[in-house]
Amino acid sequence: MGLYKFGKRIKAIPKMLKDKKVPWTKKALLIFGIIYLFLPVDLIPPVLFPLGFVDDLVLWVYIIWHLSDTLDQYADYVEEGDLSRNYKGKDLVEDVTFDVKEDNNEDEESGQWT
Repeated sequence: MGLYKFGKRIKAIPKMLKDKKVPWTKKALLIFGIIYLFLPVDLIPPVLFPLGFVDDLVLWVYIIWHLSDTLDQYADYVEEGDLSRNYKGKDLVEDVTFDVKEDNNEDEESGQWT
């Protein structure tokens, strides 16, 4: 896993947490990781720099690896974004004219419009 892909997965976390279709267990794993990151209690205290951050790093690499399939779906969405707002209120087909004609001729026997 490259650092670029790891970064994309990290950026996808907020979108994944907001989605109601994601199981609560996956959300709980992420929330546990966030809480552990900011808790003053660690397996290796941060005072022992740089070893103090190894447990946090290992935990987050595990979480991102464990949720990689789910996060990749949201990473692709974050990268592409919601494109619908780019086209809101715009004419997508230009230089086209059309007429709507009302035809009230119904074939009484078949019940179909002619």
